[in-house]
Parts: sequence; C-alpha cells; structure tokens
Amino acid sequence: MKHVQAMPKKRLLASALLLALAPAGHVIAQEQPAQAAQTANSNADADPTELDTVVVTGIRASLTSSMNLKRDAQGIVDGIVAEDIGKFPDTNLAEALQRISGVSIDRTSSGEGSKVTVRGVGPDFNLVLLNGRQMPASNLGPGGGGTSNSRSFDFANIAAEAIAAIEVHKTGRAELPAGGIGATINVKTARPLEIGEPLASIGFKAVHDTSARNLPQSYPGAIVTPEVSGIFSNTYADGTFGIMLSGSYQERESGYSQASVADGWITFPGDSNSWNALPQPGQGYSDRITNIPTPDNIYARPQNTAYSVNGVQRQRTNGQLTMQWAPNDSVTATLDYAYMENKVQQQRSELSVWFSQTAGDSSWTDGPVSAPIIYEEEYNNADLSMGGMQLATKNSGDSLGFNVAWEVNDALSLSFDYHNSTAESRPDSHLGSAGVLGVAAYVRGNTTVDYSGEIPIINVVLPPGMTSVPPSTALVTGSVFQNSYNKSEVEQFQADGRFKFGDYSGLDFGVAATEVNNRTAAAVMQRDTWGGVGTPADYDDSIFTPDNMSRYFDSFSKPGNIEWTDSFLVFDFERLRQAAIAASGCATCYEMPTQFTDDLRTTEKSKSAYVQWTTSFDWSMPLDVAVGVRYEQTDVDSSALVRIANGISWDSANELYVTYQPGQGFTELEGDYDYFLPNVDLAWHLNEDIVARASYSETIGRPGWQQIQGGQRLANIVRVDGGDGSAGNPALEPLLSKNFDLSVEWYYGEASYVSAGYFRKNIDNFISDTIVRDTPFELHTPVGGAYWNAALSAGGCAAGDMVCIRNYIFTNYAGSPGVTVTGTDSTGALTGSIVGQPGDPVAGFDITTPANQRSDHLDGFEINVQHVFGESGFGLAANYTKVDSGLTFDNADLGTQYPMIGLSDSANLVGFYDKNAWQVRVAYNWRDEFLNGIGGGGTPPNPNWTEAYGQVDAIVSYEVMENLTLSLEGINLTDETQRIHARHENMVRFATQTGPRYMFGVRYRF
Repeated sequence: MKHVQAMPKKRLLASALLLALAPAGHVIAQEQPAQAAQTANSNADADPTELDTVVVTGIRASLTSSMNLKRDAQGIVDGIVAEDIGKFPDTNLAEALQRISGVSIDRTSSGEGSKVTVRGVGPDFNLVLLNGRQMPASNLGPGGGGTSNSRSFDFANIAAEAIAAIEVHKTGRAELPAGGIGATINVKTARPLEIGEPLASIGFKAVHDTSARNLPQSYPGAIVTPEVSGIFSNTYADGTFGIMLSGSYQERESGYSQASVADGWITFPGDSNSWNALPQPGQGYSDRITNIPTPDNIYARPQNTAYSVNGVQRQRTNGQLTMQWAPNDSVTATLDYAYMENKVQQQRSELSVWFSQTAGDSSWTDGPVSAPIIYEEEYNNADLSMGGMQLATKNSGDSLGFNVAWEVNDALSLSFDYHNSTAESRPDSHLGSAGVLGVAAYVRGNTTVDYSGEIPIINVVLPPGMTSVPPSTALVTGSVFQNSYNKSEVEQFQADGRFKFGDYSGLDFGVAATEVNNRTAAAVMQRDTWGGVGTPADYDDSIFTPDNMSRYFDSFSKPGNIEWTDSFLVFDFERLRQAAIAASGCATCYEMPTQFTDDLRTTEKSKSAYVQWTTSFDWSMPLDVAVGVRYEQTDVDSSALVRIANGISWDSANELYVTYQPGQGFTELEGDYDYFLPNVDLAWHLNEDIVARASYSETIGRPGWQQIQGGQRLANIVRVDGGDGSAGNPALEPLLSKNFDLSVEWYYGEASYVSAGYFRKNIDNFISDTIVRDTPFELHTPVGGAYWNAALSAGGCAAGDMVCIRNYIFTNYAGSPGVTVTGTDSTGALTGSIVGQPGDPVAGFDITTPANQRSDHLDGFEINVQHVFGESGFGLAANYTKVDSGLTFDNADLGTQYPMIGLSDSANLVGFYDKNAWQVRVAYNWRDEFLNGIGGGGTPPNPNWTEAYGQVDAIVSYEVMENLTLSLEGINLTDETQRIHARHENMVRFATQTGPRYMFGVRYRF
C-alpha cells in the first residue's frame, strides 16, 4: 500500500521530487503499512491523484515534505527537500545539513561549510551516498602537505542546484551500506520520468564576498563573481524515455585574516626544571614573573605567534546527465553520470615572531591551567619573519552508474545497480599543494605579546630610528614546497529485492560487492636555510610592498595593554621565487618534487548480504515492525612505499644504525574482519497524529587510511637491545557502535510538529597506539653474534665494554665478512663498521602501531519544533541537540588522552514567511565549543578547542511573474569570527576573520 501524506493545495508545481527519494539503486525507504493504511483511511475523501504528487515549491512546502519524510520513515530519519527543482534551501549542502537536529558542520578558513558531524560523531565516521551509492572521498594532507588519514566527504565540492533532497539516516538499517556510525547521508538527485513533464530553468547569481575587499591590493580579486546554473528535463516516446541535464558553474573570491600560534604551545608541569621551562621561584629571572605558576599547576609557553592575510579564489563546476527508459510498466532502466570539480587558489602573507623560551617579563593567569597574559622574551637583531604562500589545488570526481528496477509481479520487485565513482585531490600548479617562501628581516629586539584579548597583540623593539620594516633589510630564508595527492575509487554492485506477504508484510533482501581503492601520497622539497639565502642585496626592493597588518583585523576587539608592531612586507611571490633561484643556483629547490617519498595504497573488498522483515499489526494503536540483519565481510590489502632495511651496522662505540637498500620499495600487510549488524525498528501509532519510535541497530566505522597502511618504518638508530619503529595495522577492526533510539513525534498540523528523542551509542574498538615487539625485515645484529661472542670469551671483554669489543673484532677479524676498519680515533681506538651476518641474532624492534583498545559511549537528546501560523504565511522551525560522553579531554591532565573529536551541543532557529509572491527566511545556527583535534604543534600534544559559534543567514525572494524570481541572500550577516584555543582561552591557536557574503539571484523557468 502506498504510504503518502496529504499535500497542501497551492498554485505551485506538483512534481515528483519526493518520489525521487525512492532510491535509484536499491530500496532505501520502506513503507510503513499500518500507518499507510491509517493515513489512506483518514484521507479517503482526498483526490487520489493529488495523493500521488508532492508539492515542493516554496519554503513552507519544502518543510512540509521534509516533515513527511521524517514521519513516514523507518527508524530515525531527518531530511531536507528542495523548494523547487533547481532550488535547494542553501547554496552549500553542508550549510543546509546544519539545519537538521544533531548535525553540526566544520567550516573552511574562509567560512564555508565543508564537513559534517552527526550526534557527536565526526566526519570520518559518517557515510555519504549519492542516490544510494557509496561515494569516494579524497582529501589532501593537513595544511596541503603529507598523506591523508581521512575518509571524510567534503560537501563544498557539490553544487546544491541539482539536488532534490538529502536524507540523514540516524539509525542503522540492514539495506544501508556499512560505514556510518554517526549517520548515513543519502544525497538524492531528481529523475526525468519521476518529474514526468517538460522542465527547464536557468539561474544567475552575482556574489559579493566582503572579505575579498579586506586584502592587499596586489592580490587577485573581484568585487563581484558569477554563478550560473541550469536544468533541463523532458520525456519522450509517450513518457517511456526521459533525459535530464543539469549543470552549474561558480566563481568565488574571498579572503580571511588569521592570528595564530600555529606551532603550538610547549606545556609544562608547574615544578618543571626543563631547560625551556620558566625558572622556579628564587631562580633565574623568576622575580620578573607576575603570578608565577605554582608547582601544582600546568602552564604553557608559545613557540611562535603570527598573523596572516589570505586571498582565496575558487571555481566549482558540476554537471549531471540522467537518462531513463521504461519499456513497460514493470521495468525502468536508469543511466546517470555526474561530474564535480573544485579548483582553489590561495595567496598568503605573514608577519610572525618565533620564540626560543628565553628570559623576559611575563604575567600569568591563575591555575590549574596557567596561561600568559603578557609575555616577553629578550632578543637582539633576531629575525622578524614575513613569509608568504601560494597554492593551487584541484578536487575532482565523477560517478557513472546504471540501474534496472523490475517489478516482477504484484508480490516481487527487484533492482540491480552498478556504479564506478572516483574522487581525486591534487596540486594544480608546479608550486604544489602548498608552496611557502620564508622571508625575514634581522631587526627584531625584545618581543612582547599580549594574549589577553580575542587576538594576540605583538610588540617588537626595532632598531633606533626604525618605525617600520624597510624592504632593503629583507631576504629569503627557508622554504617548503609540498606535493600532496589522494585518489579514491569505489566500484560497487548491489542487487536488492522485496517480496510482499499481502498488504502489510514483506521481506527485503539483497547482496552487494564493493571495492574501494585508495591512494594517498606525498613529497616535500624543504630547504632549512633559515639563516638566509644570499644577502638582502640579492632581492630588489621593488619586490616588496610595505603594509600594516592591523587593518586586516577590524572585526576583533583588541586589548590596549601594549602597542601593536604591525609593519610587514607583502611581496610578489613569483619574482621573489626567481630571485631565490638566482641567489641559490637551484631551480628545483623552489618547486614541488614530482617523485613521491610517501605512498600508501589500500584496497578494501567488501561483500555483504542482508535480509529484513517488515510487518504491521493493525491494532487499535497500530504497530509497525522492521527486523533485519546485515552481514558485512571486508578484506584489507595495504602497501606503503618505505625504505627497505637490509642490515644493522655498528659504526661507533655507542651507535648502531639500520642500513637500507638504494631507493625505496613497497611493503605489504593484510587484514580482514566480518560482522553481523542487526537492526530492529518499532513505530507505534498512538493516534493519527502521534508516533512513538524505538530502534536498536549496530553499525561500523572504518579506520583511517594511515592507520591501516601497510608500511613499516624503522628508527635509524638501534640500541644494544634493539630498536624502535612504527607501522600501520590493516588488521584493525572497525569501530562498532550499538545504537539505541527512543522518540515521540506529534504531527498536529499540516506543516507543524513537535518531536523529542533520546539516543545512546555504545562504541567499541576505539583505536589508540600500542607497542609490539617484532622482527621486521629479519635484520641480523652484530650484538650477540659470532664476532661479539668471541670478544667476550677469547678477548676477555665485559658485555658492556663496547670499545673493547669493537677493538677485538677489528683486530682479529679485519676484512672478514661485515668487518671494515677505517682508522683510529683521537683516543687510539679503531674505527670502522661491523655489520650483522647470517647466523647472528635477529634484532627485535619496539613497533608503535595502532590497535583496538578502548570502549566508551555517548548519549544525548534532540528536540524539534516546526510550526506554521495558519494561513498567515509565517512559520518557524527550531531544534536543539544535547550530546554527552565519557570521551572528554581534561585540560589539566598532561597524560595521554583519547577523547571524542567533534562532540558538541547545537541549535537552530529559523523564521520564515511564505505567501503569494514573497518568501523570506532568517536562520540562526549555533554550535557549542567542541574539540576539533589533538596536536598540531607543541608538547605534550595539546587540545584544539573550537569556541562556540553562531551565525545568522537570510534570504528574500520575490516572484516577479509566474516564471521569474528574484532573490537576495546574506550569509554571516553579523560578521562573526571563529576562534580556536588550546588548554586555556589565552592559549590561542587560530583566530579567524572572514566577513558577510551577499548574493543577488535571478531564476527563470521556461
């Protein structure tokens, strides 16, 4: 029986967008038969043709369709439905998803939504589908360098215009592909036969990002950038063949200014006597320290402090072609292709100071975590750094899929789906994914920083008579050019079916085979010429333009304790690079290397099968039941490019070294795992308007790519008792989450409802590092070997007298296999090398490797309210999510910790007006403080806390005539800033200013 909800009768296009939520690949949304029967009975007088269509034009109708998606779903599902074909509620999918309860987003530095966290579970453990198909994800290494561990999907690569709807499955279901423990997010596109009528529309937008005006004049940039999108759909041959073509192109110019302690904070216990710690009371310069941290406190000293101003240009191209053929009423074949490309260029200019933990005046906050308020270190003609960066990256992806849906008879339906999808991230310039030139003027004296405000304020004592940095004092120092690469490919076959046992029961079943091939690779060209390349005379003064950094941070309040030394130099990156090449005589030193030195290649092959029984009990309060299980079996084969060790050489009395073959080679490791993943969903219809739900499911989240790498790396130095090393672990088990959900939903009006839900996730197999003893490469060590033992027995040497043992071996076995004498040292001892031989002991190594070691839980609740005020046109939607977990971080603990990343509360408030020609929506989104990671500089590893953030967006549209609509949209209207700190608010990591963004749009339907 068809499960539908009555739709509002309005002068709007009645299309089949919500029907597009029925999956192209396989059965995603199962019917709820008893509720369907109840709804059908309660709407017996409604026009049945109207029941089969869904009005989706406008804000109110979009919210109504999203409400019905939630109401009709099996389990806990939320979603967003397009306001019209080609018109999604937000231009960015991540920013649209954040309107859903329990969904929070990560933003890029330029303020755009990028990745999603669901119910406290971070982006790496949420699975993204496109029309029911598992999508690959590619990510460059952190900061554009190194290999990537991440499986997270970047929604910034997808244009919203071609999207019909998004489903967020918060509970597991047997038919869903495995891999999401926070949620499985299914992005849906429209289908021509479901639209069923000729359709064409085109849209234009002019985008003005105010942050693009807050940049140096030498940066590329435009005040207004274009967006264009279009969609065409039609059917032919009496509605048996359909074609849909959509495309979009967007240019965006933006910028951001950032204050940072990018290299982190060195953290100490209060009683530390380390060389770089503060002096203890009564020692050294302790009399110059106000409120010195006490022994029972911890505190931190900065490694650097910096400002940067960044220009960003982006060009995003999306396209999709869908063709459908339905030769008869029982068979529909669909062929579709999607392409995504997102190019980004960035320029950065910096002003920074580096600290060596020298003496100076300072004042500190109270404990238990003490942080600097005013902090000074003493210098004389040190470097005042003014680096710059250029990068160009390209993210691209495509997906080719074919599907056949066959209704064999009234009882049996089948579908067969195949797709091959690729995502790739790579540099788009010879300068690499991040090219950095260090520049310095050696004019820095005593350096003071005020950390008490929203951003740190630097004061530098310059030489007498100097008030700004002259170009004649600047020269290139160190440089870094990164080449980071990631490609992921998914090939997947799915076969699904449903067998109906009458009107209210059925059996869903299916099998799937999925192969994921992921390659992440990196190389770096780094010159540590921090003392300078050439002299300032080698660099023409015209390369540099004096500027003042303070003018790029007008959105932050600033403490007035010290005067800001904000003078710095902006430079022409290419001219300076050429000058550095001329001064050094090395052209290849100033571009990215093309030969990878790190290369991780992983293949995951998964086979799965599921079965699910659904039924309804037609009691006075009907009960819908779904009981299923999915079996998932995965084989992991991973190889990594490493230096291949071939021996151990004893080169000096206290130093043994690993020796290597020339070049590099691949080492390979394997693993496998399998799971039965059950699910139970109950929906109890207390009356026509109230539904109570209970769900239990088990889901998995796969480990990161670096964690399951096949490579083993050894520390170069070996001790007498062995060495150290690191390795990935393809045998890692995935995270296993046992999920419990309870909710009550009251649908009291046509587009109005209230819901409240509780959820709990018991998560096993958390991954942390452990040390195992192993014998990689079967390396023979001379320690305890034949020569060694002869020195102990015949030579009379003590076991710990390394000089005696070496001299005996050199004297008695010179020229023997593995023994090479090179001379004598200043003490008269013989020098040379002794290499382990076959028959000598095999060296043991303590290998640090990831392992499944911990379990914990998270729980929380969600509240949703959506209300329409009669026929006034006004309405609101609000939600709040509270999340808690034992996996928290204690700022006052210097030990190793394993917290949950991304755990935070969130809330949304949306007010709208939708009547006649006008549509207005104002939305406020808030996310509480959360931990976004550990590390990123400093010792021991420190937390990175993203502070609470709220943003106001608004859109106004007016239908000038039946087919022509004008719109004005504003993003971040209140000019909010973002801030990240370590163990204390004064320990800033990053403070970022962007700016409001405005879009004026014209959309015409033919």
